[in-house]
Amino acid sequence: MKNIFLYLCILAGISLQAQKNIYESDKFDALSQNHEVLAIMPFLTNLDLEDDISKHELKERSEKEGYAVQSALEIYFSRRKKKKKFSVEFQNTKNTNALLAKNNITYENIDIYTIKELSEILGVDGIISGNLDLNVLLSKGIPDDFSFLDYFLGNANYGRIGIKISDGTTGKLLWKYEKKITKKSGKNTDDLVDRMMKLATKKFPYDKEKKKGRKKSKG
Repeated sequence: MKNIFLYLCILAGISLQAQKNIYESDKFDALSQNHEVLAIMPFLTNLDLEDDISKHELKERSEKEGYAVQSALEIYFSRRKKKKKFSVEFQNTKNTNALLAKNNITYENIDIYTIKELSEILGVDGIISGNLDLNVLLSKGIPDDFSFLDYFLGNANYGRIGIKISDGTTGKLLWKYEKKITKKSGKNTDDLVDRMMKLATKKFPYDKEKKKGRKKSKG
């Protein structure tokens, strides 16, 4: 019984921490009411590795990590869509990346374009983007030397990930979620995104059930 209580306390603590890391604009409903399609962008990655590698190789690895998160988010949303209905669709990332390439937008220069410009080019209503700070190659998996104490204390910090959703018409930030990456975050990119989004899912703004609850509370 004590073990069950301890487990529930740990889960409650993790869930509370996830909610603290979530921001949602008070103008979300007004700005997103006509949203139908969102595009997921490759994440901008900052790698701080101990390996003695060239700048070119570091740049290639950073780009690979950024696209890995883009892919992991697409997989997460496609899985959730089968179980839970969203009020929006998500543009196929292959189409997103093809449209970017056709407009000479690369991983290296994507940050000079505004949300409004990207939304117009991609033909979407909003943009899902983010940043990734890492001192390990998450796509290859985080170190698996396990420490039970580190797991619960959240030690062994491997970086931070931030996901944000912006309105395509105004460019305004609508929603943001940030999380530290530790041993308990997940063993690789797909696992990390799946776990962190599950923690944030009750707060995900395009969840149809959540929107129904909002309307009822306003009525």
